[in-house]
Amino acid sequence: MLPPDDLYARLELPVDASAEAIEFAWRALLKRHHPDVAGAHTDDIAKRINVAHDWLSDPELRARYDRERHPRPGRLEAPDAAPPTRHAGKARSTARPARRRAVDPAEAIERHLERIRRLTEDELDRLTLAEVAPIAFVATISRFLPADRVAALATLESRIQDALPARGRWDVPTRDAVIGYGYELLLGPFLDEHLSEPFRERVRERLARGWEAAVDQPRYGPSTGVVEAAIGRLAAAPPSERARLAVVASRGGASADLPWPRGLSAQDDDALRVSSALAQRDAIALLDPAAPALARRSLARAMHGLVLRHAFRPTELERLLGPWAELLGAAGRTANASPRRSPRGGDWSPRRGT
Repeated sequence: MLPPDDLYARLELPVDASAEAIEFAWRALLKRHHPDVAGAHTDDIAKRINVAHDWLSDPELRARYDRERHPRPGRLEAPDAAPPTRHAGKARSTARPARRRAVDPAEAIERHLERIRRLTEDELDRLTLAEVAPIAFVATISRFLPADRVAALATLESRIQDALPARGRWDVPTRDAVIGYGYELLLGPFLDEHLSEPFRERVRERLARGWEAAVDQPRYGPSTGVVEAAIGRLAAAPPSERARLAVVASRGGASADLPWPRGLSAQDDDALRVSSALAQRDAIALLDPAAPALARRSLARAMHGLVLRHAFRPTELERLLGPWAELLGAAGRTANASPRRSPRGGDWSPRRGT
């Protein structure tokens, strides 16, 4: 039997709340209303909080509940589903929250602000392509935070806005990536206390992902020297030569898909995704605005191949370079530097930001 009332309201959450927000709200409310803390009269409230968590933390049960109570056209399953954290018995949490080494948030934030002021032009360009941080998650859980932390969040946003170079202040991916990393530094202790794994790691990774993929990285990743030389040759080529190659490329029918080498992926290797996207953007900007879409797509694949040339097989790289190989000076596979080994089995692992 489906509960008759609104389970999201029991947890004080919107119906599109993420799995991490559900976990956080459950723990925060259970601490507030647990009979051992608030007295025996809150036993029924704690039970209702647990029932809401039972339903909404299980992807299958949540999908069933949403279909019946909150139907939305086109939604087939619960948003942002994650493996459930199950519990049994009265007002009890079984999965222990994540714990990590103590870090002084105030000191970490000051270092972050100083690093923001020193962002280079290359880093700012990379930040414009960052994956948008889940700022909405922080807004959702803010009602469960102490008043001083909520005030600190507002102060942090203002200080970050002031620290950002002018060109990055109104770019949404840049601003969200920088603020998202700041949120992780400020809220780390509270998230550690209220989120168990895998929820805690997912939140940390999402909040920090954009910043860490953009900062302290070469402009085009491990093949920056090769890519810079290729873009230089493309820029120096006569417009007639670029136009000729664009016509040749447009006849090839290049696929819109950008293949990734074995062991790497756009989802897991975000720094490389940003490197590839930036190389594509810089190269395509050199084409005539009237160049065919297929030519742009073909050049994008060539630049993608150059950025990841350390991981592609020679035949795969040749196929990606297509008619642009000779002009880009990249027909061979000689690397400009020895790549670092990745713990995931690839050739390069992104460096962490500060």
